[in-house]
Amino acid sequence: MQIDGFNWDAGNLGKCQRHGVSIAEIEEVVRGGFGIFPDLAHSTLEKRLRGIGRNSAGRWVFFAFTLRERDGQSLIRPVSARYMHAREIREYEEDTARPSDR
Repeated sequence: MQIDGFNWDAGNLGKCQRHGVSIAEIEEVVRGGFGIFPDLAHSTLEKRLRGIGRNSAGRWVFFAFTLRERDGQSLIRPVSARYMHAREIREYEEDTARPSDR
């Protein structure tokens, strides 16, 4: 997936920082590589996705986002972000360690 940048404004800045994850951390996780999963429960008005990745300190970050096209660029618009709980990390690591059935 080619990402050219981020779509930040007053509508998503506060929601993303509410749980202590900084804007810089979210961008760092995206640039460093992350897992992408569908978010079917929240995809009513537009397609939403979930991202999971680690920041430079090794802390797991979960974030919800949409993709936007602006002036020919593909932008990630984060919707919310938070640090993952130990149980979520364990389940994610177990799921990604299993061989896929594809």
